[in-house]
Amino acid sequence: MSTSAVRLRRRYPFGRGILGRGALDRRALGRWDWVLVASVLALAAFGALLVWSATRHRLAAAGLDPQGLLKRHLLNLSIGLALGLVTALADHRTLRAYAPVAYVACCGGLLATLLFGTTINGAHSWIVIGGGFQLQPSELAKVGLVVSTAMLLGERRDAEAVSPGSDVPLLLALAAVPLGLVLLQPDVGTAMVLAAVIVGVVAVSGAPARWILGLLLAGALTAVLAVHLGALKDYQLERFTSFANPAADTDGAGYATRQARIAIGSGGLLGKGLFQGGQTSGAFVPEQQTDFIFTVAGEELGLLGGSLIIGLLGLILWRGLSIAARAPDLFGRLVATGVVSWFAFQSFVNIGMTLGIMPVTGLPLPFVSYGGSAMFANLIAVGLLLNIRLRNTGPPYP
Repeated sequence: MSTSAVRLRRRYPFGRGILGRGALDRRALGRWDWVLVASVLALAAFGALLVWSATRHRLAAAGLDPQGLLKRHLLNLSIGLALGLVTALADHRTLRAYAPVAYVACCGGLLATLLFGTTINGAHSWIVIGGGFQLQPSELAKVGLVVSTAMLLGERRDAEAVSPGSDVPLLLALAAVPLGLVLLQPDVGTAMVLAAVIVGVVAVSGAPARWILGLLLAGALTAVLAVHLGALKDYQLERFTSFANPAADTDGAGYATRQARIAIGSGGLLGKGLFQGGQTSGAFVPEQQTDFIFTVAGEELGLLGGSLIIGLLGLILWRGLSIAARAPDLFGRLVATGVVSWFAFQSFVNIGMTLGIMPVTGLPLPFVSYGGSAMFANLIAVGLLLNIRLRNTGPPYP
């Protein structure tokens, strides 16, 4: 084999096209991050069991199939795994080329939500598809923002001699559109995740520290102004009030967090056993299969079970950081950083609100909570991490 052919093979180990001919080559399989894959699959398995425990009694009491939501959750998981696999095996150049398309699609989906969407739990964030299924474009917008911001900074740094930080204003203008559309729903939780992605990408892009500090200060100032200017809905203000003073309204806005702490606290070290939780079977915790799924783990699996879930999330973040550190180009490094920022912030907020250390924002726990759109977005993001890992033909990862 000629020297040029060897170089081409190293650069494109899966062949050319969207899915290369060598996609399932044994040598390629050796470059998969199996720790990342195993951690995601283990979390998904935990999630399926917890969703089943959280919903079976409620569905049976309503005269419905006790396994109804479990079956739908497994269907969502299967679709998400397929989407993640396609993303992982896609040609690296294809992902970069279609980043603008992903950005336009995510903005279009958010705009369609405002025009034709449905309001659920106070947020105008869903588009009803039919057959009991809804699509939440704001979840998929996280993927679009990660890829588009990485493409913008990566392409400019590769092609132009730009000074550090000079491209941040363009990045902020790009991100302002989906961020503004999400805030109009209003979905403060998702807006916070998008902001965390922006800060993470800017921090790794080489921009001066003053930009990072400025973004953090701007975020804090925006939150203060939103409260004082009445930009938040009444139910959102009540959530922040109950967070600041948990005893203020335990039968109203503070009810969910109070029941969540009772559920987690009653689990002790080993928990009451899967399907044996009184708070869970009695449906005392609202939205338990989505926002408060961690309370099922705390009550039925105890401190050890909850710690295992946190440990698996930590493994995913560690592998994501390793992939970012060894990415073959700036685009890959920024994509991996954006995904890690997204997963880390969202996991912290979700678990934190069940423990009472963060306000309730309606964010699901990645890979664990029930929800099709969130599962699709999470597994596509994992596919992005694997795609970057597969392009690195260097020494094995630690």
